[in-house]
Amino acid sequence: MIKNAFDSGRFKVFSDYSELKRADCVSICVPTPLRKTREPDLSFIVQATQKLKDHLREGQLIVLESTTYPGTTEELVKPILEESGFVTGKDFFLAFSPERIDPGNKNYDLPNTPKVVGGMTSQCLELAGLLYGKVCEKIVPVSSAAAAEMVKLLENTYRAVNIGLVNEIAVMANRLQLDVWEIIEAASTKPFGFHKFYPGPGLGGHCIPVDPQFLSWKLKTLNYHTRFIQLAEEVNSSMPFIVMERITEALNSHFKSVNGSKILILGLSYKKDVGDLRESPALEVWKLLAEKGAFLSYIDPFAQQFFFQEKVIYGMDVNSVPISEFDCVVVLTDHTHLPYERYFQEAKLVVDTRNVTKQHRDKSKFFKL
Repeated sequence: MIKNAFDSGRFKVFSDYSELKRADCVSICVPTPLRKTREPDLSFIVQATQKLKDHLREGQLIVLESTTYPGTTEELVKPILEESGFVTGKDFFLAFSPERIDPGNKNYDLPNTPKVVGGMTSQCLELAGLLYGKVCEKIVPVSSAAAAEMVKLLENTYRAVNIGLVNEIAVMANRLQLDVWEIIEAASTKPFGFHKFYPGPGLGGHCIPVDPQFLSWKLKTLNYHTRFIQLAEEVNSSMPFIVMERITEALNSHFKSVNGSKILILGLSYKKDVGDLRESPALEVWKLLAEKGAFLSYIDPFAQQFFFQEKVIYGMDVNSVPISEFDCVVVLTDHTHLPYERYFQEAKLVVDTRNVTKQHRDKSKFFKL
């Protein structure tokens, strides 16, 4: 799609900020990571807005899409832009519209995902709606930019909290010697009041582990403690350690320790069928295993290499890996087209955090989350 737009001349890339003057609409889509202190790092938004301010012209529509805490558009972006002497809603127009993209999702993309829009004024909202209406099938207007900012945080906090809940249920089920995957599938047959979430080795990606912390940080400034968010983070961040316990338990059942064992990791990316390693819990599991002296290899057709302790680690070939040489195979990301059955047939021991071994009943060989 991008190549076609580029070839047709409709898509151009510039490094010269003066080109911004030619644009009728400008969308700010920059990273908003967390600092080591778990506070929002808005430096990229500040830098982009300051550059834009220097080339702002009358009549432009500016839309912030970067995920951030409620109030950023009004408290941070608006004052910087108005340093130009222009007035919001009169000389230029400002809105917030959160990105709603699910990498790897083949059913929903930008056109058929409703687009939430909040403007600094009614005219700002109207213009932003007209812009996105050219691409998106449905526009969802809200009362303010802050409300639109809160929408995105609610969406991802909802997921983080529910994943935290089901991760804790997985730990409980293991203690009770129950199959959490069976329980989830049975519960999901209820046609109302239940939405299915699955456990896993932890949270990953640039949204779900990060976005709730924006909300938590903002509320701390208002003397409010977000208990659900913090508890969910505690549970989700503990999952790599739970996975480590399962691997240790599995190896011990075969009279082996993690130290010195050869372990093959299936999948490093944070979710299936994408190559994004940001915040991937698989990397934390890798780190824990390495610290305990395991000899590690991995297969991930979407992530051919990654950096660990300042070294480049390369993945193994999908089709020619001698599975029987490994003491344990650990499924951390359930990519669709890996030859799991061949792997499991040859493997001595399997630890599965994604339920790809659901048809296998040999509890001496297959260990689940």
